[in-house]
Amino acid sequence: MKLRILGAAGEVTGSNYMIETKNYKVLVDCGTHQGRDEEKHAGEDFTYDPSDIDALLLTHAHIDHSGRIPLLVKEGFKGKVYCTNATSELVEILLRDSAHLMREDAEWRTRKNARRGLPPVEPIYGEKDVEDMLTHRQPLPYDEVVDILPGLSVRFREAGHILGSSIIEAWISEEEGQKPVKVVFSGDLGQLDGVIEKPPTVIDEADFVLIESTYGDRMHKSLADTRAEFQSAMEEAIRSGGKVLVPTFVVDRAQRMLYEFKLLQKKLPGLRTPPIYLDSPMGVKTTEIYSKHKHLLSRELKELLAAGEDPFEPDGFRFVRTAEESRAINDVNEAIVLAGSGMCSGGRIMHHLKHSLYRRDTQVFFVGYQAHGTLGRRLVDGAKTVRIMGEEVAVNAAFRTLNGFSAHADQDDLLKWAGHFPRKAQFVVVHGEPKSSEALAQCLAYEGYFARVPAFGDEIDLSSRAPEDARRPVISHHIRDRVDIYPQDVEDALNDIASCTEDMKEGVIGNAKRYKETMPLLISARVLLEAAAALSEGRLAYKERTPAK
Repeated sequence: MKLRILGAAGEVTGSNYMIETKNYKVLVDCGTHQGRDEEKHAGEDFTYDPSDIDALLLTHAHIDHSGRIPLLVKEGFKGKVYCTNATSELVEILLRDSAHLMREDAEWRTRKNARRGLPPVEPIYGEKDVEDMLTHRQPLPYDEVVDILPGLSVRFREAGHILGSSIIEAWISEEEGQKPVKVVFSGDLGQLDGVIEKPPTVIDEADFVLIESTYGDRMHKSLADTRAEFQSAMEEAIRSGGKVLVPTFVVDRAQRMLYEFKLLQKKLPGLRTPPIYLDSPMGVKTTEIYSKHKHLLSRELKELLAAGEDPFEPDGFRFVRTAEESRAINDVNEAIVLAGSGMCSGGRIMHHLKHSLYRRDTQVFFVGYQAHGTLGRRLVDGAKTVRIMGEEVAVNAAFRTLNGFSAHADQDDLLKWAGHFPRKAQFVVVHGEPKSSEALAQCLAYEGYFARVPAFGDEIDLSSRAPEDARRPVISHHIRDRVDIYPQDVEDALNDIASCTEDMKEGVIGNAKRYKETMPLLISARVLLEAAAALSEGRLAYKERTPAK
């Protein structure tokens, strides 16, 4: 019996794991890579034959966990996709949207290729593949142990991340009468003091635990501090006029922000908020599903619903369904616009950023994680110009980052959740950038657990026991020492250089002392940049240095 790590190792996206015994192969999640991870894995095939997979367990609907399931079906998977009822409904919306965006992207790239005499581009799957995939769904209730295959039983538990999200408990065995090995897949864990969903279920028994580590190296602000910061920043933005853009994931984050605006209006009844738009047809459908599954919401929201109030409809709120309605927002001087995607990697937020980033009265509120390689991450990191929909756009807007609204647990919450397991449990730290995963693994080791940070392709023997000395985690060196360079790395470096030079102009020019001190360094920097430019244009050859013998 073994567990194969096939995604989200040393990265946040692309979750994909395989439980493999002599009798069956079962996947847990099959997600799309996003941001810089997408560049690294572009064009990759599955490392297994989809027709050999007997079943798939889906922790939740987010595309980085579900986005490649239609491709799996397209290439021969014939088993069931097990998930919760709410996940079954949400994944339909998200995958239909994913296929639509991929088709639009492929059409755009095909037109671009045609002008250069290159072949057309095909999306990795289409709407028909999504329709085929949807027939494989098998919804399961929370908290019931279900026999999936001979030798595999599972139970879905509340994860508190988004509606329908789950921790999966799996009991695995190869022989009849054999004591099963229990493996727990955390999926994405929500905060312990979650606002929209119930908190993650406490589990106190396991042999192996795959634990996410998105925020494994940092803490969120408290809920009270986050709301105080949001109130202060939003009040200032509203009073100053202009547009407030909120790039948001349309599942959970959009609903959370609508609720926070409702609370803000109650706390500041004298504050005149401009119209609040949720510019996303998918967001409309998602909000309807949230309202439908009231029993899965937190006590706080249930009490509001019992009092006859809709937590997702602040005053002045308007759904935006059509493209025409979306474009009409350009003519509105003051508005709060929530639109996907949350990392500014596509969707209608791109349209609003293109038409508003250059304005100094625009404010952009980032309320979620921004992966490396996404437009959102570049804006957070201070890019002065960005390319949106084929056009260079100057960045003059003001930015606010509010990580306290994250749907992910922070390091403290992760450790509290993990601390309920016995010390015999072995932790496999996944779904995080290397520094986040390694930090969480170090903390788990300090608490007396054996922890490892795997690399893509690692196999874990499920019959093995934790070593006696668990004080230091096992970290796959080819994650920690990876030095791959991707196009986005170069673009990020150039943006950093441009930002640095702009900042220096104000502090150096006109100050004779600083000018004399910095000029030698600037000359050296200019020589290096000229050499880099020559190298990029093919005017300079680069040779690897070989060690002296």
